Amino acid sequence: MSQQSVKLHEPLVHLSKRDTIAPLKAWLIRLAAIVLGLVVCGLVAFVLIEKIQQKPEKIWDFYNAFIRGSFSTPRKLWKFLKNLSILLCIALGLTPAFRMRFWNIGGEGQTLVGVLGAIAVAFYAGDRLPSWALLTLMLLAALLAGAVWAVIPALFKAKWNTNETLFTLMMNYVATFLVSFFLEVWVTNGSGALPKLKQAKLPVVGGNDYLLIILVVLALDAALFVYMNFSKQGYEISVVGESVRTAQYVGINVRKVIIRTMILSGMLCGLTGYLIGAGLDQSITANSVGGQGFTAIMVAWLGKFNPIFMILTSGLIQLLNQGAAQISQDFNVSGALPEVIVGIILFFIIGSEFFINYQVHFRGCGKKTAKGGKAA
Repeated sequence: MSQQSVKLHEPLVHLSKRDTIAPLKAWLIRLAAIVLGLVVCGLVAFVLIEKIQQKPEKIWDFYNAFIRGSFSTPRKLWKFLKNLSILLCIALGLTPAFRMRFWNIGGEGQTLVGVLGAIAVAFYAGDRLPSWALLTLMLLAALLAGAVWAVIPALFKAKWNTNETLFTLMMNYVATFLVSFFLEVWVTNGSGALPKLKQAKLPVVGGNDYLLIILVVLALDAALFVYMNFSKQGYEISVVGESVRTAQYVGINVRKVIIRTMILSGMLCGLTGYLIGAGLDQSITANSVGGQGFTAIMVAWLGKFNPIFMILTSGLIQLLNQGAAQISQDFNVSGALPEVIVGIILFFIIGSEFFINYQVHFRGCGKKTAKGGKAA
């Protein structure tokens, strides 16, 4: 018998799914992605700034401006912490639903109706109630509004298995139109701008307007971490997220968990609306949340739905936003540059998840021979 050679051509690059990866290694990959993204952003910004004859003396000027955007003055630092807290609070609201694999894209709308509920109470009852009673009613109205806005898609999901992503996304636009309607009713001069309601103001703590908001969000972060990881309801959320059939098998009422969790999610977003309405603006516009409800989705996802890690991811997002804005201001470049910078870095961060979930193997492109075959 004779054997014939079979030539096998192996690919140069081969991908395989990782079974597990050490948490430290995963975070090192993310850190490397951030560093690489910053390097690319520096080169891109340096080239663009040079073209408009605003070239910095050194490329380090770019990174220096980036850091100064958040930490150069006490005012900027407090602004950084305040924006981090608001963004984190919305992300915390989305986390219970995401842990349950209920893709709640409605954080923007749930937060906005929270602002609306708080400001509506202040508008109609601001002159009739003492400050403590008014602020309490504003809080209750914001929590109720956020819960109602979240439970509507939850009921449809539990009863008819509707697509929660589209439903909650649609509710964002309904919330925007609802705010526009009330502004038409409240502001009769047609400007659409509601003056600040002086009665609807949270007390100042420690001589800073933002300290109370920061402390509330930190306490909420710790409480949600305990709730999600050490409570029976948190365990039920995780089981439903892993497998609905398994949850049903062990006796968990899936419909009840969905509705209960979305009420919690909406109330947390409503609380954020209260902090915006009573703690910051004392007014409302259709843009009061400013798109942070959508940004919070990325914060929660990058933090792996862990409230502790989400502090870091929300801080990173806010650092990017303020740093990019400082670069635009220092070098007098287009307002689109900050968005480009943030987009590049986020692209690298999202791309790093691929290398966390998959392993890349490089193989030689040479030919290997396997023996086999039958006699001629």
